[in-house]
Amino acid sequence: MDFLSDPEAAGRPRKVVLLGSTGSIGTQGIEVIDGAAERFEVTALAAGGGNLELVARQAVHTRAEAVGIASGTREDLATAVKAAAADAGISGYEPELFAGHDASARIAAWPNADVVLNGITGSIGLVPTLAALEAGHLLALANKESLIAGGELVKRAAKPGQLVPVDSEHSALAQALRSGSTAEVDRLIVTASGGPFRGRTRAELGAVTPQQALAHPTWDMGRMVTTNSATMVNKALEVIEAHLLFDVPLEKIDVVVHPQSVVHSMVQFTDGSTIAQASPPDMRLPIALGLGWPQRVPGAARPCDWSGAVTWTFEPLDDEVFPAVRLAKQAASQGSTFMAVYNAANEEAVDAFHDGMIGFVDIVDTVAAVVADHAGSAELTVESVLAAETWARTEARKRLGMM
Repeated sequence: MDFLSDPEAAGRPRKVVLLGSTGSIGTQGIEVIDGAAERFEVTALAAGGGNLELVARQAVHTRAEAVGIASGTREDLATAVKAAAADAGISGYEPELFAGHDASARIAAWPNADVVLNGITGSIGLVPTLAALEAGHLLALANKESLIAGGELVKRAAKPGQLVPVDSEHSALAQALRSGSTAEVDRLIVTASGGPFRGRTRAELGAVTPQQALAHPTWDMGRMVTTNSATMVNKALEVIEAHLLFDVPLEKIDVVVHPQSVVHSMVQFTDGSTIAQASPPDMRLPIALGLGWPQRVPGAARPCDWSGAVTWTFEPLDDEVFPAVRLAKQAASQGSTFMAVYNAANEEAVDAFHDGMIGFVDIVDTVAAVVADHAGSAELTVESVLAAETWARTEARKRLGMM
């Protein structure tokens, strides 16, 4: 399906592929689609496979034509789907099933689709991202790591207008950027909640536990993203993502801490005007906009309540305590595979932290050390990115005493 065509103009719903369907983005994506059934329908979905029962229920609920899992067997999936259909009183439902490491990529390229919502967590989303782009689908991208790791590789694969951001910050920037031309943009301001440790010193972070790191004050996310928000790595990745999505130089992208998480990001224009996008913290709004882009979906989320007094605060980022953003800008400025290494080393360090092997501050310290030892790659290809990630994971594990 040509992503430039408009299925809604032809009087039919957009056909949606969900990647990472059992995660936070995937489950909220289904809620959005259920609430706008006249505009969207699920045609295929894929998940890791750790929650086979939920995948099967989602498949039956949406009547997806194709279902895939990365782990587990096709027989396991078939049994789960059959049981879920029986529980729902549905007969004759037999979707095409895929299992294995390439299942998400095959689902991403499913031919009967208009838009792919990539909600996979981690750089394993890179190959499915490229598969969706190659298939010509509109890509609603929540999997920032695939763009971070792939960089120019992903940008070259995307046609103009094919890549739509779903992260709340980048959705906000995309909306605000409509207020002026590219030449009129002065700076991008990416907001951050500050996470659960805002205001603490580096010494105070030494005793942080995994449970405390997962107690995000605003957002309900998975383990990796929530931990990344606590270390500010998530914001670092978002800065690089904004640079890649909107072609704004790294030195013109700032981070400001906004604990209320109502202003999701801002664009400052050359005439001194700043345009902000504000809404209560609810991922269903950027998900809906990503699926329906460039049209809005009425009722996707509740608006701000202006009937009472409210106060919003903004603070500078303490990059001495939280150096992840500064480190990411340095890595990204070197190009090549440095951000792939940054992301992969971080994923290993986060797992080590939750396994009780290292302290909280050791996460970003490990990333910095691995990035410093990386030599880069002469050519940016899928193979070179994957090789750099493998090297980074090995180096991180060595430093963490895991090998």
